[in-house]
Order: sequence, then C-alpha cells, then structure tokens
Amino acid sequence: MELFGYRKLIAYQKSKELVRHTYRLLDKFPTTERYALCDQLRRSSISITSNIAEGVNRFSIKDKKHFVEIAYGSLMEISSQFEIAEELKYISTDERVSIDVLVEEIARLLSGLRKSYN
Repeated sequence: MELFGYRKLIAYQKSKELVRHTYRLLDKFPTTERYALCDQLRRSSISITSNIAEGVNRFSIKDKKHFVEIAYGSLMEISSQFEIAEELKYISTDERVSIDVLVEEIARLLSGLRKSYN
C-alpha cells in the first residue's frame, strides 16, 4: 500500500525522470558552471517534484493549484536553462530535444492535474 498519494501521479513519476536526466546531463558541464547553471538546474528540477508532493497534500483547492503552478514555473525554467546550455555547447541539440519532449509531457500532465482541482 502506498502511503503517499503523490507518488502514484504520472506527473510526479515523469518529473523524477526529468531529475535523473538532468543530473546525468550535468556531468557534461564544465566545472566553471558547477555553482551557477548546474546549481540552478538541480534546484529547478527538484522543485518540480517537491511542489507536486507538497501541493497534492494541501487541503485547500487554492493551495493545490498554487503548488502545481509553481511546479509548472520550475519546469519552464528547466526548458529555458537547457536551451541556454545547448547554445553554450554544454549539451547537444539531440539532448536538448530529448529534454523538451519530457518537458512537454510533464507540462500536459501538470495542466491536467491543475484542471482536476476545478
């Protein structure tokens, strides 16, 4: 039996996949980015899963929606930051496209989760 319902959500599971993917790609970044872009990408990716977990367990619908919106914002940060990483040649276009596919899927799932609270 699953004690924490957020773990059953596909949006949460896919967001964890994005975290893993992000961490793997960060190994390719130069050490000069360790405390700049890398740190921001780590925080943004973890923020998505954290806000889904926190929001699902809130009692008010307003709070639930708010945390999904924060997760969505962090998701857009990831997309933007990986676009910059591609332009800086830290990752390939194929790697960025792979991230974008996952980002788009999570965006749809978060939108559906938010709508479910109406």
